[in-house]
Amino acid sequence: MDGPTLVARYTEMVRMRRFEEACLEGVPTREIHGELHTGIGQEAVAAGLVGTLRDDDALVSTHRSHLHALAKGVPARPMLAEIYERATGLCGGYGGHMHLFDLERRFSTTGIVGATLPVALGHAWAAQLEGRDSVAVGVTGDGGANTGGFHESLNMAGAWNLPLVVLIENNEWAISVPFTESTSTATLAERAAAYGAWGRRVDGLDVEAVAEAFAEAVAHARAGNGPAVLEATCYRFRGHFEGDLDLYRPAGEKDRRRQEDDPLPLTRARILERGAGTEAQLDAAEAAMTAEIATALAAVRADPLPDPATARDHVFAKGPSA
Repeated sequence: MDGPTLVARYTEMVRMRRFEEACLEGVPTREIHGELHTGIGQEAVAAGLVGTLRDDDALVSTHRSHLHALAKGVPARPMLAEIYERATGLCGGYGGHMHLFDLERRFSTTGIVGATLPVALGHAWAAQLEGRDSVAVGVTGDGGANTGGFHESLNMAGAWNLPLVVLIENNEWAISVPFTESTSTATLAERAAAYGAWGRRVDGLDVEAVAEAFAEAVAHARAGNGPAVLEATCYRFRGHFEGDLDLYRPAGEKDRRRQEDDPLPLTRARILERGAGTEAQLDAAEAAMTAEIATALAAVRADPLPDPATARDHVFAKGPSA
């Protein structure tokens, strides 16, 4: 990867981190209700997706979806408004953080663990039926990879040669269960062979490695060669959700991993070592991203909440008439 491209990906990683930090501001103020799941510490995985997918490719993400949405090109302003439950949001404030949806960019989410893959499978089948060379990406975590939907979706994709790319963000924890105690295989990528799929495991802290492997997985599926499985290893810095006491991980482990495995300083150091950018240039890029997200957050906080009179709109099932 050339220097300018690496700097651009680093800049996007900073933007993603600032976006998640903006979301965190809405929790103590109760501007965001319910569980909030952030991807802080996993930015290199999402930034590695940038530029590979087209608008007509589908991406179905999990409850931890904000960074994938940004990578797919979903605008930050309306997405932040949706997370803050404002009428200007992607879904008018009806969906909130766990139900983001952008029809134009074929991006959607589901809060059910493992449920992304059957939806992505449907997108992949539709592309095949319609003769399009689009691909469908289903994101899941290491916990979701141990659900029946993972097996069934990949088995069908392999049997029917569907353009399905499964991206596993292995952040080592399925809520409170460690990967080493929930999975019988050393990796998840090795399961690909059972479905006749392309498979690879990659360091999810290395944005260059993720970008290269993801591009190869998408090219494999787009060329009509069937499904692909990409496992990206990373570490979840915060609890499963905001409010999670996170007592299942030793404090020392969390502190150490945050110091050693933060993809932002790791990528910044790589840029400086290669001479691809200067401290001043990177500081300026970081300041620009900080200002962009701060401006968006201030605007979102001034946006109106949905009209309470519309609370029953978009309800598809009604009881019997009186």
